Amino acid sequence: MLLGRAANGLYWMNRYIERAENMARLVDTGHRLALTQTGTATDEWMSVMTSAGVRQAFDARNRPYDAAAVVDFLLRDPDNPSSVMTCMETARINGRLVRTSLTREVWESVNEAWMALRRILGQKVDERELPWVLDAIKRETALIRGAFHGTMLRNEIFDFAKLGTLMERADSTARILDVKYWVLLPSVSWVGSTFDTHQWQTILRSVSAQRSFRWSYEGEYTPANVADYIILNRRMPRSLAYCHSGICDALGFLAEEYGTRHTSHQMAQNMLTKLRSATIADIFEEGLHEFLTEFLRSNAALADQIAVDYRFY
Repeated sequence: MLLGRAANGLYWMNRYIERAENMARLVDTGHRLALTQTGTATDEWMSVMTSAGVRQAFDARNRPYDAAAVVDFLLRDPDNPSSVMTCMETARINGRLVRTSLTREVWESVNEAWMALRRILGQKVDERELPWVLDAIKRETALIRGAFHGTMLRNEIFDFAKLGTLMERADSTARILDVKYWVLLPSVSWVGSTFDTHQWQTILRSVSAQRSFRWSYEGEYTPANVADYIILNRRMPRSLAYCHSGICDALGFLAEEYGTRHTSHQMAQNMLTKLRSATIADIFEEGLHEFLTEFLRSNAALADQIAVDYRFY
């Protein structure tokens, strides 16, 4: 049986790797939405900071909501615990603590990603180079994920790592989708317009789902279709339903391994049952923003309970 401290290290190493990638995806979303504006893009960048959960910390700096300031804060700022560089630093520290639980390929990919991103993010990112930088972040984290899935034994080490990845991914997907709410809040007249359709396409692109969405919905970019795909589709690897199906699987394997079920198992199952029984019509009737806010709260509560149940200290 893994010590709680080792399980904690595995869980958080993978959460922070996923968070680094997803922070890049949030920046990519804001950047693409900002490009659709003919005037200032303040609302778009404010929506990104709100959805990332770091707006209060950014406001304390008294800096403008422009591309340069927001991008620097989200990608490079050492005082922002959710910046890409800080996430990779923390992931590497956790990886080093659980080095003996990782294959050589996984540890080397984590270390190499950290070195590559330190080099890339060593100075402020020019806006013209931003797409390349964001692609580089996603590529480096994908290499870690590939090494992990290709070389790790499917035991409790794998299960705790999987929990960290999927808990973080579910959180991020909900936040990326919630950006759409904050962007449209000042101008509900845009709903149903060409501009609205372009923004939904941007949301899909930010979760690497634009092409697969076209396969499933034949390119009908309605709010209901896009939200259904990102929230409820069980085969889309970044959807909320897919993430929580994987979370329940990982917790189920841990229950078999240790012979004990905990409060977190029932909480996860309740969340998955809600996602599987809901329709997109139900969600829109409740309110997309309200649904996502409640999901984020429940997801955070589940994370806290997992830490208690498996003694992450």
